[in-house]
Amino acid sequence: MKKILIANRGEIALRVMKTARKMGIKTVAVFSKADRNSPHVKYADEAVCIGEAPSNESYLVGSKIIKVAKELDVDGIHPGYGFLSENADFAEEVEKNGITFIGPGSKAIRIMGSKLAAKDAVKKYDIPMVPGIDEAITDVDKALKIAKEIGFPILIKASAGGGGKGMRVVEKEKELADQMKRAISEAESAFGDGSVFIEKYVGSPRHIEIQVLADTHGNIVHLFERECSIQRRHQKVVEEAPSVILTEELRAKMGEAAIKVAEACDYVGTGTVEFLMDENKNFYFLEMNTRLQVEHPVTELITGIDLVEQQIKVARGEQLSFSQEDLQIKGHALELRVYAEDPIADFMPSVGTLERYSSPKGEGIRVDDGFEEGMEVPIYYDPMLSKLITYGKTREEAMQLMIDAIDNYEVKGVMTTLPFGKFVFEHEAFRTGNFDTHFVKNYYSAEKLESKFEEEAKLAGLIALKQYLKDQQLVRLPNNN
Repeated sequence: MKKILIANRGEIALRVMKTARKMGIKTVAVFSKADRNSPHVKYADEAVCIGEAPSNESYLVGSKIIKVAKELDVDGIHPGYGFLSENADFAEEVEKNGITFIGPGSKAIRIMGSKLAAKDAVKKYDIPMVPGIDEAITDVDKALKIAKEIGFPILIKASAGGGGKGMRVVEKEKELADQMKRAISEAESAFGDGSVFIEKYVGSPRHIEIQVLADTHGNIVHLFERECSIQRRHQKVVEEAPSVILTEELRAKMGEAAIKVAEACDYVGTGTVEFLMDENKNFYFLEMNTRLQVEHPVTELITGIDLVEQQIKVARGEQLSFSQEDLQIKGHALELRVYAEDPIADFMPSVGTLERYSSPKGEGIRVDDGFEEGMEVPIYYDPMLSKLITYGKTREEAMQLMIDAIDNYEVKGVMTTLPFGKFVFEHEAFRTGNFDTHFVKNYYSAEKLESKFEEEAKLAGLIALKQYLKDQQLVRLPNNN
């Protein structure tokens, strides 16, 4: 594989390109008109504009991307995450055109792309699943009958869903009809598929996922877990590896279950199996993401393995150079997704020009970003500016590094989730590991963050005053010369 095209933008495009360059592979960037000055465009060996700013006129048009790849004699296409990364038709079309898709086969993407098909595929492998039904329904009476059997509260979920869309928690029987209609409507709007299913709502869940890696020679390993329970609007904001609550025995069990899920769909490449864990440490299969995850750096830091490099090697037909026994956890890693959002205004997107943009540097600090000072933050795409990752020998060391890194991250021109991140990493519930997916609902509010701002400003004022008085005292000292 001498040349690959990265069918994505921003920090993930740049991330893939850096590994490709390290491997001596040429890279091709594709970009929309809004991204013509982006770092990933400048970094690539070749770059081609594929359309206007909206993603449905550029990054989501698979035919344009394949056309560019063929014109430039590209050997492989890396989809990154988001956009076309979990589009089975695109993966199939890439292969039909004689280009290697750097990801799993279209069969695995199709099976795991439907939550119902995924549940059906893993059923025979005896993997624990949340009590519920394994068929799509739209009939409210039937849904009510099932809900009564399972017991309230229940969760209505879109089969083709993700990112919290088409998802509704129903506490009482009388709310079911209305919430069913809303979930179906939202699923149709977001995914073009109104199929929903019902399962028991796990009250205080942890969201724990297992990284898997499989080659074309039948070898599958897991690279341990990531804790992703700190979320807003059902989307992850903070991730860490390893999880503070897993024992070695539980880690091994979850790893084995994740490998079975990969086997169930003949998986190849890197993938992530997501589980819910209840307060009694029972875990249940949630879904499989058939791509590289946003939070993959924390796994890379605790294992010392470059997951993008492994994706490319597997796509070239190489065998894994290590076994499960060779893998071990070293140290602790944390990740904060730095979004251009206002945490004071319910995490609303914040667009504008990056008047000042300076990321922290130092040992144990990694920043994966795709922005530079002076750039516009466009309204067309996901508002993530970067991923701030810290690594330490212990969780405490990684947390302190993270707090210091947040303090040294300068962004002016847009609001960001950096203050929210600091709130999380300083909070007692997070520090003790005693939290679940309801962290934001239980502990966070705009008022608490504003109050924290005021306290910090007051403290900074007192320190400045103390320094001023000290300086004045020095000025008044008599000259002994």
